[in-house]
Amino acid sequence: MSGPLVLLTDRSQLRLGRGLVRTVAECAAAGLTTVVVREHDLGPVAREALVARLARVDGLTVLSSRLPSLAAHGVHLAAHQPAPEGRPPAGRSCHDVAEVVAAVAERASYVTLSPFAATASKPGHGPALPPATYAAARRATAGSGTRVLALGGVGPTEVGPALAAGAHGVAVMGAVMRAADPADVVRRLLDALAAGPCATGGAA
Repeated sequence: MSGPLVLLTDRSQLRLGRGLVRTVAECAAAGLTTVVVREHDLGPVAREALVARLARVDGLTVLSSRLPSLAAHGVHLAAHQPAPEGRPPAGRSCHDVAEVVAAVAERASYVTLSPFAATASKPGHGPALPPATYAAARRATAGSGTRVLALGGVGPTEVGPALAAGAHGVAVMGAVMRAADPADVVRRLLDALAAGPCATGGAA
């Protein structure tokens, strides 16, 4: 359900004057295919309207973070949040290999594994997971169809090391949300993903 790049939203980090729908649409035009809508502070009606607007962006898969949404294409759940009856989550937030194994068992399409590095979005959140954790998570997902996305402190220069550690791709929030040109950051992330694990000094 997701590509190698997933964007998590946080409109509070956008530059003054930027709207979230416009920003995500620009990112989709730059090649983004999957967005996870957070915005947990919004009321149910306003949040559903936001999800519906984003779901109308051509070529974009829209997932709802933690909360059910009729307009979304799926749900991204927190680590220990119960999954809907008979419906595996599209994504699951994980922080260790045991949580990844559990997500594989419930047939999640992908997991975010965090934190990969220190992140301005969540100061003090950590410590960063060692590369061995990503390697173990990759082994845990082998043959399952569940992909591991590195999350936390990830920008274009972190993509190569994340892939070298064992991640299949990356999930990003602040690097895009805080950017003066979010679409350009998406293009650079996708270029780094296409270049592979040696792009920024990582070993294959």
